[in-house]
Amino acid sequence: MSVKAFKLVSAVEREMLMGDKNYINIECIECCGKNLYIGTNDCFIYHFMLDEKVSTAGKITFAATKQLHKYLGLKKPVSELKAASALTRLLVLCDNTITLVNMINLEPVPTGARIKGAVAFALNENPVSGDPFCVEVCIISVKRRTIQMFMVFEDRVQIVKEVFTPEQPCAVAVDGYYLCLALTTQYIILNYNTGESQDLFPYCSDEKRPIVKRIGRQEFLLAAPGGLGMFATVDGISQRAPVHWSENVIGAALCFPYVVALDEEFITVHSMLDQQQKQTLPFKEGHILQDFEGKVIVATNKGVYILVPLPLEKQIQDLLASHRVEEALVLAKGARRNIPKEKFQVMYKRILQQAGFIQFAQLQFLEAKELFR
Repeated sequence: MSVKAFKLVSAVEREMLMGDKNYINIECIECCGKNLYIGTNDCFIYHFMLDEKVSTAGKITFAATKQLHKYLGLKKPVSELKAASALTRLLVLCDNTITLVNMINLEPVPTGARIKGAVAFALNENPVSGDPFCVEVCIISVKRRTIQMFMVFEDRVQIVKEVFTPEQPCAVAVDGYYLCLALTTQYIILNYNTGESQDLFPYCSDEKRPIVKRIGRQEFLLAAPGGLGMFATVDGISQRAPVHWSENVIGAALCFPYVVALDEEFITVHSMLDQQQKQTLPFKEGHILQDFEGKVIVATNKGVYILVPLPLEKQIQDLLASHRVEEALVLAKGARRNIPKEKFQVMYKRILQQAGFIQFAQLQFLEAKELFR
């Protein structure tokens, strides 16, 4: 049974990005507040401002205004972009080098500070240094079986640690001192401070693209064999049941209480509360799915779209209207962390009352009595 949890809304159409140049493809995206950055295969970065507009009927649209674009001077694609808003810096990975550029004018920092020899990188969203004017970056190095930790300041970079891994790493996410790594044949948790590691489960990176995503403090989401989305803590245990994805998931994102996944034909939405699939949206040729400060963005080679969540109260009312009382109550309880306490209590009482009347009308008197109570 489906729930309408998200609507897909176009944000940047191909003409705005490439005009009639068909050879231009989107390689990576980054979103920070209203700033949307796009890296392309012909070594350009584009900067757009995203404005959200709500019509009187409640329909949401996005207007993207191009600010500027910048050629990085290489014949290589821009592979990754990450914003460090506290430093007004954008970290740009291109041709195995991370360059620091100004978020506003896209000019490289005057000192020329850069990190060389990076295959991929991730920012530490739970930093250990305590310095607000520094971001911690973990890179998968071009050196075999090597991970490096850096501190990145406004105009300089400093290596902190180099760690060797039992196999070649191909994806990484960071939380505090913990690295969640996809190696060639398995996922592991590695504490880069102590060197201790914990095996999670086997996985063949030659057959499928691994997914490693930090979803909260000391917790990660991973693409496991058998089309499962597995949750793992830094202690190597799972505190939630897995979600059932398709076998060929390309990307995953979190928008509580939902896990969103992208494969070659669809965007699927699963609830973290009961692990059920709630929504399927047809979406062909997608190759990027990421969440940025609660905003879920999906992209093809030619365009960028935003998954706009419908208000949780509306979703709960839709479930009650379909007499799906259990699902409505599970979603209502899960909504507690997203809604102020007083407002939640008023809303929850009303939902219990509605659910009680539905059960009563279905002659389920004991269940109705509990809900009314």
